[in-house]
Amino acid sequence: MEKILEQTLLYDFYGELLTEHQKEVYEDVVLNDCTLSEVAQERGISRQGVHDLIRRCNKILKEYESKLHLVERFISIRGQIQEIQCFIKEQESVDQEELVRRLEQILEKL
Repeated sequence: MEKILEQTLLYDFYGELLTEHQKEVYEDVVLNDCTLSEVAQERGISRQGVHDLIRRCNKILKEYESKLHLVERFISIRGQIQEIQCFIKEQESVDQEELVRRLEQILEKL
């Protein structure tokens, strides 16, 4: 998974578990694409301090994911929805029984 996408998803799912200061700095750097120097100057901390905080936040967010697997589950469900959409589009004349059987197979994977 692309690093920015991964960071964004992790933040979307677990960002509220960070402190207010961590959230503000993380959002500035990762989501708003501010430089470490810009954030450091704005917050009155060192560039290294911002860098360390971002690394710490990434580690915290990844630890939550390793325990809860919410992002993994979200991606899996999104893939299954796409699979259902493709299956329905492929059907010229949708056989209701086949559609129900296929949907049940997909739901079993959840």
